[in-house]
Amino acid sequence: MKLEEIFQTYRENIQPTYNKIPLVFVKGKGSKLWDLQGKVYLDFFPGWGVGSLGHCHPKVMQGVRDQIGKLIFVPNNYYHPFQAKLAKELIYLSFPGKVFFANSGAEANEAAIKLARKFGSARGRYEIITFENAFHGRTLAALAATGQKKYQAGFEPIPEGFKQVKFNDLEAVKNAVGEKTAAIMLELVQGEGGVNPAGKDFVLGLRKICDENKILLIIDEVQTGIGRTGRMFCYQGYGIIPDVMTLAKALGGGLPIGAMIAKKEFADLLTPGTHASTFGGGPVICRAALGVLKAMDKEKVLNNCRKTGDYLLEKLSGLKDKYPVIKEVRGIGLMLGVELNIPGKQIVQDAMERGLLINCTHDNVLRLMPALNITLKEAGQGFNILKAVLKNL
Repeated sequence: MKLEEIFQTYRENIQPTYNKIPLVFVKGKGSKLWDLQGKVYLDFFPGWGVGSLGHCHPKVMQGVRDQIGKLIFVPNNYYHPFQAKLAKELIYLSFPGKVFFANSGAEANEAAIKLARKFGSARGRYEIITFENAFHGRTLAALAATGQKKYQAGFEPIPEGFKQVKFNDLEAVKNAVGEKTAAIMLELVQGEGGVNPAGKDFVLGLRKICDENKILLIIDEVQTGIGRTGRMFCYQGYGIIPDVMTLAKALGGGLPIGAMIAKKEFADLLTPGTHASTFGGGPVICRAALGVLKAMDKEKVLNNCRKTGDYLLEKLSGLKDKYPVIKEVRGIGLMLGVELNIPGKQIVQDAMERGLLINCTHDNVLRLMPALNITLKEAGQGFNILKAVLKNL
């Protein structure tokens, strides 16, 4: 199909649920993408962090190729070895608990919400405290947990049982906790909310509040999990252990997966018939995820993330005094945000035309989430393109 034919087919046959960028990609390898015309792009935003190892990583592809020729699907009323191996590996890397597998971050968060409701049901507790500017997904309960009214508009009535309070404000949380509170749910770095990291004292305070009130602490690591912040899981940098953690994006190496991990004392609350996922944790996706975890270990990806993240943070911070358009630079590891005092849409467009793919969230925050194994040379190339774009303003 030719370029305009593809665009026209989308307009006629696919529901318009995305703001489409007029690019058609046909090949990817590492941190590079090739479009239909053969132009090469440096990808600093591979699918909201899905491509944590870049495109088509060999260890991911090896597992997928091997499995797809043997057995593609096994329903979850049977066993298969790779779901067992993946669950065991995730528990080894995180905390003693059990895993529920789904297909996306929204599904993982829905599972966590249902677990919290089940946990609180014996005491009449069902409310979950979440935070302003949070984003937990687009299904109805996850949308209700999301602290951004723009995503909820038009879908009222929103499911009840959620309280949004100010992020990084411990007093606001203390005032919100009541006799109906079952859980507190948060991202340690708000992605869609503008790349806002949680303060360490704030998170330690949340853990204390949950312990004192016997409520669950749910950490949404859909974007931060699997190395994005320089640790396998972001919570490991805060000195706490969550009661429940959700994962998705990076775990599948490009294939769809979600996971909800709950401590053992809560994990058996979801019994047969209370929750399920038809495709969750299938053989092919589990082989892909095992390939991701193997690569993370063997290729010292976390070390590279920290080193390259520090490099980019320093370089981007150095632009702040030079270009007044930059209000603040923040982030952890390779989850970086450049807040502007103007809308960022044109900068994203200009960078794309120069061969760099980035994102703008919250209208004025440039979001950079390159592959965790990106080289320093590639990081420098991307920085130089962005610098040239800002200079051209």
